[in-house]
Amino acid sequence: MTAALADRRCGPCGGGVLPYTREQALAALKQIDPVWQLSEDGRYIERLFRCKDYYRVMSLVNAIAHIAHSEDHHPDLKVSYQSCLVRYTTHEIKGLSDNDFICAAKIDRL
Repeated sequence: MTAALADRRCGPCGGGVLPYTREQALAALKQIDPVWQLSEDGRYIERLFRCKDYYRVMSLVNAIAHIAHSEDHHPDLKVSYQSCLVRYTTHEIKGLSDNDFICAAKIDRL
């Protein structure tokens, strides 16, 4: 993971920006934990976290929520008893942007 990516702040994304190409997304993936996966269509990245119990899952979810609130960039979460699937995409542009990788890098620091 590149520390500089996790140190950056998300910028506003009100549209008018092109989503990453698959090649750009693959290059950006090299800057975050290799556990993150790029979707087949290149429109999102996701990572599955496994935890010992529900309490730890909820602690992780709360930490992710703090990052999301601080950066004003929110992932889709699927929460289960011992896991949490985190999926990032920039909904406004229907694809990936810098913000998705910045937030993923911040989550990698948890």
